[in-house]
Amino acid sequence: MENGGSSVPRRQLGRKLRELRESAQLTVAQAIAALEWSKPRLWRYETGQVPVHPNDVDAMCRLYGASPDVVEALKSLARETKSKGWWHAYSEIPEWFQLFLGMEAVANRIRQYEAEVVPGLLQSLPYARAILGQSVTQPTDDQLEKQSRVRMQRQHILTRTSPILEVILSEAALLRGSDGPTMVDQLTTLLAFAERPNISIRVVPLSAGPHKAYAGPFVILDFPRETPARDPEPTTVYVEQPTGALYLDKPHEVAAHEAIWLDLVDRVALGETESRRLIEQRAREWSQ
Repeated sequence: MENGGSSVPRRQLGRKLRELRESAQLTVAQAIAALEWSKPRLWRYETGQVPVHPNDVDAMCRLYGASPDVVEALKSLARETKSKGWWHAYSEIPEWFQLFLGMEAVANRIRQYEAEVVPGLLQSLPYARAILGQSVTQPTDDQLEKQSRVRMQRQHILTRTSPILEVILSEAALLRGSDGPTMVDQLTTLLAFAERPNISIRVVPLSAGPHKAYAGPFVILDFPRETPARDPEPTTVYVEQPTGALYLDKPHEVAAHEAIWLDLVDRVALGETESRRLIEQRAREWSQ
């Protein structure tokens, strides 16, 4: 769990390759014509969606006029994109989510707002099965079991001192559930997680009224500097959708979500102690 697989080097390499192309004043159309590639192939490379073979890096760098030192550095980075994280044992995990798992594994701070359900990192096994069973893909029992195991394995990162996990969830997530025993188990699990020093859980009560997070759930991931020679990953906002996800790291995109987060923190969410009392109250109600 300590390593992020290939996600971080893939994204770093993709950014460097895109910067080289843009510095060479080549459009995507010009680049793919010269390389005789498809547009999706170049897009997947530049966005870090897939590993990149060093030979492909060499071809791109020669087209973009990169110096020999840069070419060798990027080919070395390309070799890192072949490393694998624990999730590669699960072939059914889509590429867009594998990218998130790698980023989640190396982030040093994770901030998450959730409106309808308890976040995956804090779910109990019965609750995870109940939630995953509602997927639009209608998973089989075997798929549901594998997906549940992945969700539980993700939680191993919380046994470390890093990342710091800050969660704000709507009270609706405490009220919406499949059955009493499952919800009591989940809310008890939530309270146990809240005892850990690196985890903060706060609740937005239904009485709070309108707030800036009306557009829906998101995750903000911050990253440490790996080495003095390599820039840290930029803060990235992850927004999941039924069949894919958005990875937003442009300054204005991050700033917009930071503003939403601050509105939740400063104006809308209950404090940790008040949130704990509300969770305990909802757990008692589910037990009746």
